[in-house]
Amino acid sequence: MKKYLLAILLLALIQMAFGQDQGNQTKQDSVIVDFGRSGKIVILVDNQADFERLKTLDVNQIIRELNLEMDEKTGKLHVVELKGKEIVTVREDAQETEVSVGRFRVIVDEGGDKTHVRVESKDRKPKKVDPGFRTYFNFDLGINNYLEDGNFPSGASPYSVKGWGSWNVGLNWMASQRVAKGAYWDFGLGVQWYNFKFEDTRFQALNQDGNVAWVLRDDVAGFKSKVSASYLTAQTLFRLDFGKMNDAGRNGLRVAAGPYAGYRLGGRSKYVYRDLPTSGRRREKESAGSYLNNLRYGVRGEVGFRSVTFFTTYDLNELFLPGQGPSLNPISFGLVF
Repeated sequence: MKKYLLAILLLALIQMAFGQDQGNQTKQDSVIVDFGRSGKIVILVDNQADFERLKTLDVNQIIRELNLEMDEKTGKLHVVELKGKEIVTVREDAQETEVSVGRFRVIVDEGGDKTHVRVESKDRKPKKVDPGFRTYFNFDLGINNYLEDGNFPSGASPYSVKGWGSWNVGLNWMASQRVAKGAYWDFGLGVQWYNFKFEDTRFQALNQDGNVAWVLRDDVAGFKSKVSASYLTAQTLFRLDFGKMNDAGRNGLRVAAGPYAGYRLGGRSKYVYRDLPTSGRRREKESAGSYLNNLRYGVRGEVGFRSVTFFTTYDLNELFLPGQGPSLNPISFGLVF
């Protein structure tokens, strides 16, 4: 049984010899044995001592030991056919010998009365290549709030917001450059929509001489009161993917952080109410551009695992122009899709 293992090793060595770079072959002495129409065996020799030992080898005896038959029509002797280079490993102990070629393993067990041969193979899964540069789109969906002197406004404040309904929506075109294994520098350009839905629907945000004022509407039954704004935003993030670092793919923690800046595209206040004497629902909309800040800038952070990624943003500047509204710094939480 050992001779078959030696035959496998010989075949692997012949394949490796044919796969050597042509430039390396020119630096070594070679013995070429031609047979049939296109058959060829190449033996590379590094020194004179190995060449002398080569003289003692009987190539015909090696071929006979392989028990292979030659195709008389073509004159070719097919030893083995492999696509690409294979790595051959051999493990041998007192009772078992294992030869691995690529995804196949031949295990010879001679520990009992009979010799057992077992062939195993591993499913070959295509390896995903991590590109050096790529572009993609993503979608942010979260909720908005803001901080006043480091705290969320209390419920008694007319501009305190509802968590559910104060949506943050973003569409981003991203480009990612790999700078090292598992480390990336991302750049993005997109549009974000801020919605701040007020908790107390009795108050309406109105423009009074260029300033924002929350006016008590006790003459109607209010259903919805909010201020919204949209921004063209550019961002950059430095991202670490520990799954890629450890060759675990998506099964690893991902973290990212970086700055962003945006320019306001539009903004308005909206109030939905019902007149007290009647049941008809009415809407009032008003431009909020006179008191909203035209620029926004801040920092963004992301944390992800597998297919789930969370984001948070914090504006370092205020939502309203200085002196034309309360000092509120927007903050957002949500998911990246």
